[in-house]
Amino acid sequence: MTYASQAELEERYGQPMLIMLTDRADPPANVIDAAVVVRALEDADAEINGYLGRYKLPLSATPPLVRNLALPIAVYKLHRDAVSEKVRRDYEDAVATLKLIATGTVRLDVAGVEPPAAVGSGVRITDRDRPLTEENMKGFI
Repeated sequence: MTYASQAELEERYGQPMLIMLTDRADPPANVIDAAVVVRALEDADAEINGYLGRYKLPLSATPPLVRNLALPIAVYKLHRDAVSEKVRRDYEDAVATLKLIATGTVRLDVAGVEPPAAVGSGVRITDRDRPLTEENMKGFI
């Protein structure tokens, strides 16, 4: 199961755009190629999962935020040639949000799937013996 579906892509971007991006037949069949859409959705899922390492994967339920990120990433991946400025900007915004999720700045609304912090993952300081002490500095202090 992917984070987004072909129906959601059609709802957000419209059938004409998906036909233009997926119909690679010669001559064109003027229909959406479902196999191309599935490949783009799977590629988007793989990219998203790369940033969701702090969560137990696969996610049991798709949070709305993840679905909203999967759609522009999938559309970006459907392009074979140059992308429009808006498509590129939407993709970069989605990746920026994924980076915020990866650092923990943005948290997903998925209960109980974030793994606990590893033991000993905090700051560790090791100090050396102090060469100058009160004892060996007698007469100077």
